[in-house]
Amino acid sequence: MDEPYERLASAIILQAVRDYRTALKALRMNPRNKAAQSDKDEIERFFRSQWYQALTTVDGEMLIRKLNEEVKS
Repeated sequence: MDEPYERLASAIILQAVRDYRTALKALRMNPRNKAAQSDKDEIERFFRSQWYQALTTVDGEMLIRKLNEEVKS
């Protein structure tokens, strides 16, 4: 894998992680927040997708669990 591709893949995943944290925090403040729930669901689909698997070797399910634990504490 060449470096520009790796940097792009990392940037995509890091943005998804930031967006997921934001959605989880918004849901913690207001569990009825439909926009945050929609964002959370969409990002979880991304973390479980073949595209995500093509970008990284990090297990998407593990990442979802870790981010949920992080936001709960």
